[in-house]
Amino acid sequence: MALYPLALGGAVSLLLAATIIAKLPLRWWWIRACEFPRLQLASAALVTALLSLTLESPWHWLLLGASLLVIILQARFILPWTRLWPVQVEDAEPGQQARCVTLLIANVLTPNRQASRLIEIIHQNDPDLVLTLESDAWWQERLDAALDEGWPHSIKIPLDNLYGMHLYSRLPLADTRVEWLVQDDIPSIHTDVTLESGDTLRLHALHPRPPAPNESEETLWRDAELLLVGRAIHRNPIPTIVAGDLNDVAWSRTTRLFCRISGMLDPRRGRGMYSTFHARYPLLRWPLDHIFTSEHFTLKTMRRLPGFGSDHFPILASLCFRPSRADEHAPPEAEPAEREWARETIREAREREQKT
Repeated sequence: MALYPLALGGAVSLLLAATIIAKLPLRWWWIRACEFPRLQLASAALVTALLSLTLESPWHWLLLGASLLVIILQARFILPWTRLWPVQVEDAEPGQQARCVTLLIANVLTPNRQASRLIEIIHQNDPDLVLTLESDAWWQERLDAALDEGWPHSIKIPLDNLYGMHLYSRLPLADTRVEWLVQDDIPSIHTDVTLESGDTLRLHALHPRPPAPNESEETLWRDAELLLVGRAIHRNPIPTIVAGDLNDVAWSRTTRLFCRISGMLDPRRGRGMYSTFHARYPLLRWPLDHIFTSEHFTLKTMRRLPGFGSDHFPILASLCFRPSRADEHAPPEAEPAEREWARETIREAREREQKT
């Protein structure tokens, strides 16, 4: 029985350590990884808080207080992505469908061969834009056969390095650029999309390298790609959507900084997490696939779609171009020190060679 309080104390110490480590402004992958499972850490702390009630003093108060501290610190990041928080992107009003656009994002997982299931999901939801990530030549062959007729405008980057990218659109595309922003094996898509109403928006499709043992020891290159795009959006504040698998969670230091640098809004805030990864492990999920908008848009609908064999769920969002309602939004703003930090991050990423 004497081992019980020690084991519980060890568990609480680990939860508290992970919570504190996530606050460190360092780029090592294992430090930034502590930002991902905030909901899981808070849930585990709730369990340890309840278990601490079975102990006698002084263990009772010590472990209960430490568990509650973890819950409070984690809730600060979790709550904005629940219905307990005000929405950041206002709801769309009915009508003016020609000024709306529906986007479906799917990280296909390159070895996954359930293309027919994804194609079925696409046809069921009938989006205007389909963005696939990790799609190689095998995936392109199947997607072309199913989508080229209904989505005649496309940008295709088939790669076998897990960073292939395809965009299929039923809306006209213009001023399209495929760019390798920070690393020469990581593409991104930047294009204008013309709505049925004739209005034009700018779409940035991204899939930066994740911080992971076999990918990148640091988050520097992922962070730099996001901040580089965020800085470009700030300099040219036109109607804009950013979409893709950002390999970062919505509440992370980098993603929140990206929003402040760019002034972009997260339609999930005040609505839910819409966790898209990992599709196979319900207890280990967080939001990695993102859609951000400028203040010119309202949200008609947003849904996580069924799985199709990938480790990611697809996500669908329908946004309506409503510039007259822009003043209903409050875009986040970066401090001068944050903009300087972003500049230094971009400069360092371009100068340094990545180690994996």
